Amino acid sequence: MCTIHTLSNGVRTLHIHRDLPVAYVGVAIDVGTRDESPYENGMAHFVEHMMFKGTKRRRPYHIINYLESVGGQMDAYTTKEDTYVYSVIPVEYAERAIELMADLVLNSTFPESELEKERLVVLDEIDSYKDSPSELIFDEFEEMLFYGQSIGRPILGTEKSLESFDSESMRNFTKRCYTANRMLVFALGSMSEDWFEKKVEKYFSSASGFSSRSVQKINSIVFDHTSAKDTNQVHCIIGASTPQQVSPERYKMVLLNNILGGPNMSSLLNMAVREKYGYCYTIESTLTGYTDTGVWTLYFGCDERNFEKAYNLSLKCLERISETPMSNHALAVAKRQLRGQVLISRQNVESYILGISKTVLHNEPLRSSADILTEIDTYSSDTIMSTAQFMFSNLSTLIYK
Repeated sequence: MCTIHTLSNGVRTLHIHRDLPVAYVGVAIDVGTRDESPYENGMAHFVEHMMFKGTKRRRPYHIINYLESVGGQMDAYTTKEDTYVYSVIPVEYAERAIELMADLVLNSTFPESELEKERLVVLDEIDSYKDSPSELIFDEFEEMLFYGQSIGRPILGTEKSLESFDSESMRNFTKRCYTANRMLVFALGSMSEDWFEKKVEKYFSSASGFSSRSVQKINSIVFDHTSAKDTNQVHCIIGASTPQQVSPERYKMVLLNNILGGPNMSSLLNMAVREKYGYCYTIESTLTGYTDTGVWTLYFGCDERNFEKAYNLSLKCLERISETPMSNHALAVAKRQLRGQVLISRQNVESYILGISKTVLHNEPLRSSADILTEIDTYSSDTIMSTAQFMFSNLSTLIYK
């Protein structure tokens, strides 16, 4: 059972009871790349790194060792729209994890003595992306698709923006954005709901303030661009902006993406481009949802001599699904595959709690698997065709050659 509660200071809690020997405990903060001004690009991610470099009570070693010494694990990540700090810990040490999460989020000091070292770490992270064109191309595609808008900027920032960060700028950023109403403390485990809420109240009572993300009208750009890159393969993305995460079209797009090039080896693109002709090793499609927009992409990398054939065949697959009705059998198989994926994903506890917490963090409606699958069962071949025609009407292309 999922229980959501709001504390007197505005911090929200999410509790899910599961009879497990471990507990998943964390904090989700509604702060990401979208909250940065142009000169702050990369700040949300850098703050996430620097949280672990010292608080009013702890040095870096003490932060690292506090949960690891009892067998726990801690992780953190930043996206375009949120920041996560979370842990998995033997359930008897759940309070230890809650206290540490509060200390990191509320009491980080961002010491100047650690700042330069961490700046080098993030610069190295940026360089690793530059050395991986199959990853870099996704960042550049969104940067071009949402040109000049915060949603399109890279999460890691740039060398230039990182150079301007100091302890004061990080404190100003967290003071402006890390307000109580944008924090969700979540837990999944055998601890009681009442116990959990009391511990969160105890350790997060100093959280204060109210803020919200400024409303931004998202505009996408259609483009066809080729970049000269020193790579062994040609890398290509074909894609477009889509409606937001919460949209009547959402699960129509999920099913369509699954049919085209989702996680199945039997997807249309994989069978047509890789399995039948061997034009490439990797071809896939992905659907990313944000609170007020989304992105669909088709990606492949291949030898230059096969590029034109792989590219044209990919476009033919999109044309085919847009203009030719699926057979009843093929559609039934696609629905059955998606049903299995949804059910299996619910068994990955870490993925499940992170997904539910993201939904709650952004005030999106919680829907059961049964409800979602019942909706998907109503979709017809006409639904798939009309969704494809809608999604592929304004395609953009980015190629690394």
